[in-house]
Amino acid sequence: QVQLVESGGGLVQAGGSLRLSCAASGRTFTSYVMGWFRQAPGKEREFVGAINWSAGNTNYADSVRGRFTISRDNAKNTVYLQMNSLKPEDTAVYYCAARKAYSTRVYYYSSSEYTYWGQGTQVTVSS
Repeated sequence: QVQLVESGGGLVQAGGSLRLSCAASGRTFTSYVMGWFRQAPGKEREFVGAINWSAGNTNYADSVRGRFTISRDNAKNTVYLQMNSLKPEDTAVYYCAARKAYSTRVYYYSSSEYTYWGQGTQVTVSS
């Protein structure tokens, strides 16, 4: 049974940093793409970024590129989302997701392309 469990959310001031974690279990994820999405109140869920677990290549939304970094720890079966220079508009529930990878491809932007989801963790950025 696949489980994705996010943690690390919280309240931070604008300009601050947070690191979210996504602990994955239930199978080997080396042939998967791990994505991060977020959903603000009244808005649709949007793509934040993704990492191809095996290849290590990443892809980011324009709104976070240069501020957010995705990485993974194979030994811990965990994916991280390092968020720097946070803005109030980054406030949302952040979700971890997983899907099977095809080769080194990492360009999966739609939530419908992902199979497994975590429960989400709240990130609030105050101005």
